[in-house]
Amino acid sequence: MIHSVANALDERLDPFRWRDRQLASKSDRRETVGAGLFVAEGDLVVDRALQAGCTPQALLCDDDMAARFHSQLPHVDIFCGNEDLRRDVTGLGVPLRAVGLFQRPPLRDVSELLHSGSRIVVAESLDNPTNLGAIIRSAAALGWHGLVLSAGSADPLARRALRVSMGTGLTLPFARLQDDESLHELLTTHGYRSVALTPHHTGVSLQQYTVRADEKVAVLLGSERDGLATETIFHATDMVRIPMHAHVDSLNVGAAAAIVLYALGPQTNSY
Repeated sequence: MIHSVANALDERLDPFRWRDRQLASKSDRRETVGAGLFVAEGDLVVDRALQAGCTPQALLCDDDMAARFHSQLPHVDIFCGNEDLRRDVTGLGVPLRAVGLFQRPPLRDVSELLHSGSRIVVAESLDNPTNLGAIIRSAAALGWHGLVLSAGSADPLARRALRVSMGTGLTLPFARLQDDESLHELLTTHGYRSVALTPHHTGVSLQQYTVRADEKVAVLLGSERDGLATETIFHATDMVRIPMHAHVDSLNVGAAAAIVLYALGPQTNSY
């Protein structure tokens, strides 16, 4: 049903203003049956959420988008407002043509994710949602099969992460390690070759590093600030670095991930 709204302070629009912690608590983000909400910002991201099978709770749109989505979702509340209202409600400074409020999908099991794929990205304490969104977009675009997150990593469905990933956080399967799960043991059990990305000179140059097409490969990425934990690097199969020039110590983790995921992806730099 389409509702015309003239007042940006209309209480029915409050959920579109909520921040990530209001949309989903920490326990919601760990829930295997699906709990809490997420916001898809932009008509492309809304489309990808629908294509991924996510359940819409409400939409905020311009007139054209409202008519379009109403034909697809006749029983969903669709709020329609002018540019000033939509700009004010989202707080983004731009009047997006469509914003969707969705139920969070169930969280995947780590073992199931490792079993079902062969190219996995691991984010350890990667708490910056912008970096995580960029990594997710690269992983999806370059054919990787899933993402495993440590307890301290950002949420792929956080507003900023989902915006930066252009909604691919809804199409790339992801799972979060539980407190009692060991990444090293899980990767070993499922036969993965773990590749720890590091700027340290002891790492093997990416230019000289290859993987077989039939190997299971997990690329391990740490936070921009601290990198991977010492224990994680110790247990990794290999340490790999991207050679730097001009006395630059390293790349942003999102940029570094794109290079490595391209080089070690399912159809590149393999034999």
